[in-house]
Amino acid sequence: LVVGIILVAINPYKQLPIYGDAIIHAYSGQNMGDMDPHIFAVAEEAYKQMARNNKNQSIIVSGESGAGKTVSARYTMRYFATVSKSSSNAHVEDKVLASNPITEAVGNAKTTRNDNSSRFGKYTEISFDQNYQIIGANMRTYLLEKSRV
Repeated sequence: LVVGIILVAINPYKQLPIYGDAIIHAYSGQNMGDMDPHIFAVAEEAYKQMARNNKNQSIIVSGESGAGKTVSARYTMRYFATVSKSSSNAHVEDKVLASNPITEAVGNAKTTRNDNSSRFGKYTEISFDQNYQIIGANMRTYLLEKSRV
């Protein structure tokens, strides 16, 4: 068992201009450690290892309630959609990204620490073709806190 980088989400409680397409392109093709620590650095390393070793990769996003785990996962999906983009399958990538807000709307509740806290853990599997372009995705949810549902 090999464990790589684990992404720990921390909510800055304000919008930061560090998630746009220009930043995605800046991290694309870079080696881990060549740039500042970032969600996109973790995503790029997973993408590169998948392509280099032809093996499945996992990204674990950890953090407290309200830390931004779901948002961080959405940024990684956007990263993969952007770096693997091709005109032939853009509609698949758009569907993967568009499905995430729907899953967030089900099973969330207000807590003392988070106005929109999920009661479910999410496992999102993104499938790539032989050219490492997104061809589909599957999301599974796991009940975390039965007492608060």
